Amino acid sequence: MKKLAIFDFDGTIFNSITDVIICFNKALSTNDFPTLTYDEYVEILGGNIDELVSSCLKDNNTPQNMELVKNTYNTIYGKSNKENSLPFDGMHDVLLKLQEKGILLTINSNRNNDSIRTFVDKYYSDIDFQAIEGHNPVYPSKPSPFGINKILNQLNVSKKEALYIGDSSTDIKTTQNAEVDCIIVKWGYGNQNDYGNEYVLNVIEKPYDILNYF
Repeated sequence: MKKLAIFDFDGTIFNSITDVIICFNKALSTNDFPTLTYDEYVEILGGNIDELVSSCLKDNNTPQNMELVKNTYNTIYGKSNKENSLPFDGMHDVLLKLQEKGILLTINSNRNNDSIRTFVDKYYSDIDFQAIEGHNPVYPSKPSPFGINKILNQLNVSKKEALYIGDSSTDIKTTQNAEVDCIIVKWGYGNQNDYGNEYVLNVIEKPYDILNYF
């Protein structure tokens, strides 16, 4: 029986892509680099901030350029009011219902911890997340199983008792590396290859479908 839900953040419980794209394109254009389209961003999402900057810069991804664009992006994003970043419809209610069932709720993401907690405090203040494992440059990021394993050890839960809910190939690779079951959501930033991956238990259409697994 599953008693631990490990959620990816962006593309799973939070819709943040619009503001990320706006701020990244501003950072790129400010430093005279070509901007990217929505579809191009969707293809490269999933990694940590350094991997995303590198992919955005393509052949211009020298260490100096990466640091320049990353610092510019962090400044622009930090000052942005992020008005387009909101929970996916239904996710708050689903998390409440899982919490009422006594399911342990956690987050494993490649977004940094401070950013995750800012959004959680604003939009999910009544949800008691037992652990939030975001990107920390000191430790490996997804698809490393480091974050999942840390959550399992912290909460003393076995791999068989955990279910990961994500939206992309990064999440699938992470769960494979951690040997944990996963389901993939279709409202995020995944693609048909992700939806057809044989490792995935199921692909779900609506947030309320998550409840069927607990």
